[in-house]
Amino acid sequence: MPLQMLKGSARVQKNSLPSDLQKVDFEHLQLGSDYASKYLQGTVVISHPLTRLGNGTSFFKVVLQESENSYSRTGTINILVFGKLAEDCDSVVHQGDIMMVTGFSLAKSTSEDDRHCCQLEVSEEAGSTIYICTRSSRATTSSETVAVPVAPKYTYTPLNHLKAGTVVNLYGAVKFFKPPYVCKGTDYCSVITIVDQSNAKLICSLFNSNRNALPEIYKNGDIVRFHRIKVREFNGQLQGITSCGFAALTFDGTIGAPMVPRTSSKLFTFTDEDKRTVEDLRLWVASNLLNTAPAAKLSDIQPPVFFELTCQLVGKAKVDGSSYLLKVWDGTKCPFPSWKLLVKEDDLEGDSILIRHLKNLTVDIVVYDNHVQLARSLKVGSFIRMYNLHAKPQSPEGRSDISYMQFHLHSGTGYGRGITVLPESHTDVKELKAFLDSVDMTDSECSERTSSPELEHTYIPLGSCLERCQQLSVTVLTDHQHFDETALGTIMNSRIPQPYRIRAKLTRFEPKKLHQSVKLHCPQCNLMQEVPDGAELDSIMREASATRSDSDLLSTSFCESVVWGTENQEQRRIAVHFVKHDELLQEPEVSLILIEGGTLKEILKLSKKFKGIIPVRSAEDELTLLDLSAPFFWQGNLQYYGCKHCSYPKAVSSLSSLAAREDPSWEPTAISQALGVVPLQHVFVMKFTLDDGTGTLDVYLMDCKKFFQIPASEVLINNLFQEKMERIMNKLCPPGKNFGELPWLECFIKSYYVRDGSEEQLCYQIFDTMIAEDI
Repeated sequence: MPLQMLKGSARVQKNSLPSDLQKVDFEHLQLGSDYASKYLQGTVVISHPLTRLGNGTSFFKVVLQESENSYSRTGTINILVFGKLAEDCDSVVHQGDIMMVTGFSLAKSTSEDDRHCCQLEVSEEAGSTIYICTRSSRATTSSETVAVPVAPKYTYTPLNHLKAGTVVNLYGAVKFFKPPYVCKGTDYCSVITIVDQSNAKLICSLFNSNRNALPEIYKNGDIVRFHRIKVREFNGQLQGITSCGFAALTFDGTIGAPMVPRTSSKLFTFTDEDKRTVEDLRLWVASNLLNTAPAAKLSDIQPPVFFELTCQLVGKAKVDGSSYLLKVWDGTKCPFPSWKLLVKEDDLEGDSILIRHLKNLTVDIVVYDNHVQLARSLKVGSFIRMYNLHAKPQSPEGRSDISYMQFHLHSGTGYGRGITVLPESHTDVKELKAFLDSVDMTDSECSERTSSPELEHTYIPLGSCLERCQQLSVTVLTDHQHFDETALGTIMNSRIPQPYRIRAKLTRFEPKKLHQSVKLHCPQCNLMQEVPDGAELDSIMREASATRSDSDLLSTSFCESVVWGTENQEQRRIAVHFVKHDELLQEPEVSLILIEGGTLKEILKLSKKFKGIIPVRSAEDELTLLDLSAPFFWQGNLQYYGCKHCSYPKAVSSLSSLAAREDPSWEPTAISQALGVVPLQHVFVMKFTLDDGTGTLDVYLMDCKKFFQIPASEVLINNLFQEKMERIMNKLCPPGKNFGELPWLECFIKSYYVRDGSEEQLCYQIFDTMIAEDI
């Protein structure tokens, strides 16, 4: 039977399983392995309600936790049950039951959670069997017992006992942190330094595609509990990084604060022993760890200063693609006249009546670059905390007799710079809300009527000042924002290769025909070559197809092959090899074909129907790739080329391993690896002439997609991308404009030497810079 109920001791339960089955641990599960003679065992910690899929199939989801190694990095795993077996499980499976599963298939997890990276899929049709040792309140006889699971026992490692290469559980107090920010990929990153009573410290770099899955830390001194964090050695120092199954709890580090953990996980354990550990750490923090980031009220500001501000957001507005305006208040009044950014009323989000009412108590804060995405997502009315906020005095242009206060959250994450949204249950929020409710608005309004209009607020229209906060850049810096700006004149006098942050104007660029900027580049040997145009590509393919032999058709075990004759006077014959999966041909839109003897026109015609095409030729007793002057792979209108110097092409039979996969995707990366080809990248290669008034510098741009936010491979085949690129360059370097009318570009450039024969030339290249969103 596909579902069996077991009773008795653990030994009796195990003997109820077929004798040839062997238990497999969670951490040893790997995609592609054979588990026909294995079984998996764990405790049911979550059982979801029975549902039906779109096709009517019954579906039941269970989360299992490994009983013996509950603290390991593989922790818990999702079990997906389908069909009648799902209906049977729904009526008998409950939290706390012991479940053993056989005849399962293993797939990559589709859930965005902190569980095992694989999931089990079971059904009666697949021959699966589920054994349940039920947790029951029914009386049992002396000869039979029911297994009752207990909360897993976790072991925690002191920070001074950590070793590289281990996965551990630990507690610590936060000494420094950076709020989650978008790193270079799609993940969010949070950097946290923790300490404990051993006076050791650990710097943790935590990554997750879900921002909410990272630890919710609001201030230094918070207490964290990390489960399944990997320890490695980096630059001679131990470092903690996320591993499979990583999970975190965070607690307020203040003595007497509620013992309520902050976490996005719906399943966690927290025992009396954990409570004692947090209390002990709170006591230690109170006497050993000082909050070094000064928190201040607006009324306490003494510029210039970097400080931490807890406040309520009452309005926000987009300034441009690289900066955003936040109007905030904390119930106190800044003692200095404040700078107000002049924006259109229609662009300001928030209650306009309330904003006018609080005009005398709000301050305008401009956030830049990497903080814009989070600022845009903030809800008006929410309570936020800003870290490393900069307050500085500034005099209006031409006026030295008065000054006003500016507030900026600069680029980057240096010194923990960032923004965090505080929940309304947070102690600091409760205190702030109570204080805001007590503010006497009548006194505020009277103060506003009696104060000097000239000194109270200074409204600054965009573009009225040469500082970055007023004259905005058409580019965005994506990293290293802590770098100071360097004048081009200074860079030109330096012969030492190094990175710089610059602010300049684009006065000239090459090539003028923008499609000519797309080249092919090898990331290994730095080979650079032109992309063949249609005529060249046709000539290459015709030359290759002319080598097609009319001898016996070569085929492979994983292909089904046919020969077609052409309908024109050439009387050519084309061999087409259809790659099979599970001995069956796939639908054209998801299938791969190998073509022998095809011309450019014929391949382009077939590429509209099939997922991918690989041009091949017969060589002795096997099929091989064409010369790498031709593309090794076609997908739609895109051609993929390989590097002649770095590639070591293999026979086409190497694709058999891909064809045997459960779900062959036929993507360029997998195909190039299987065939031993190092793919060339489509890149933009341009020369910019930049001028900042102190000097003129030729700087090269070599970028695949990041700078223009356009894939270089698509520009040659997509007219919309070509038009977008032309619009961008007309904005960066508008024709017919004088120097004063050109926009500013803020860029990172790096200098490097290039050897030309016996001489070395110093060159410059743009990096970690992209075009602003709204350009």
